[in-house]
Amino acid sequence: MSLDLLGVFRRELQLTFTGSPGREPDWSAALADGDDAGFLGPGSAAWAVHGSMAPIVAGVRALMMQALHPGALAGVYEHSRFREDPLGRLAGTIRWIFTVTYGDTTAARSASSHVLALHRAVTGTYVDGDGTERPYAANDADLLRWVHLAFTDSFLAAHLIWGSFWGGRGSIPGGPDAYVAEWAVAGELMGVPDPPRTVAQLHEALDDYLRSGALAHSDRLDEVMRFLRAPGLSPLLRPGYRVLVAGAVASLREPYRQLLGLPRPRLGPVPLPAVAGTRAVLAGVRLALGRRGPTETSARRRLARLRSEQQDGESPDIG
Repeated sequence: MSLDLLGVFRRELQLTFTGSPGREPDWSAALADGDDAGFLGPGSAAWAVHGSMAPIVAGVRALMMQALHPGALAGVYEHSRFREDPLGRLAGTIRWIFTVTYGDTTAARSASSHVLALHRAVTGTYVDGDGTERPYAANDADLLRWVHLAFTDSFLAAHLIWGSFWGGRGSIPGGPDAYVAEWAVAGELMGVPDPPRTVAQLHEALDDYLRSGALAHSDRLDEVMRFLRAPGLSPLLRPGYRVLVAGAVASLREPYRQLLGLPRPRLGPVPLPAVAGTRAVLAGVRLALGRRGPTETSARRRLARLRSEQQDGESPDIG
């Protein structure tokens, strides 16, 4: 890839992920401020999982999983501007994830409160799998729990498949259970009651939704899935995105893939393995964006400042 093309590719990725091509977003730079180490930190399972390239495909997978709940799907379908501004919604989600991961406790709580405030207007009714009309509100504990489960499962699954190819960062300090336990803090910040703390609890909680009939296929789901497969990205990003979609589908557990109505992924006329194809795309993204993102760098600046202040006798809480 030529330097000119690499620069264009980098700007398109930055525009897609943060809406701030060519510079660090203001909210990310602000994470260098703050008075403590945050809920998580260097050496944590969450920093390992969220610091690789795997979250890019995990985000696509999480949206697929979340859409299986008709209540969650109705909120997105009826209240989100995903058709007109898909990148804006993506940038907002990334901001919350990385603020909770890398920010201090005040920033993490503030970001979560902001999302919950936006949710208050997201109400309506949906038709469940039995044809019964039911009310929903985005801040209902049941919907918040499903979204948290889908997120946690997707980011862990993607990391276990693709994270190990990024300079050894695929290993998770404390193992997969540690990630589920650590990221439970994000669920608690969003009002999720008793989020799971182990992989076994996570899978059991997900499968409870499946067994109960709370998840359903619908025409509306098909429409959203068509959009997820082709969300109007820059032409430069579309080929790689199609590969990432195939990777996301390949990483789904079979009952959920079937409920989504998705075939086993194939790429083009030749059945290129989705896992290998996704790995190649993520390698290209890593080449363009670098190994360490600006948000983690901002967090490390905050931690270095806190350590310096502690050595000078101010004794801030650095965890």
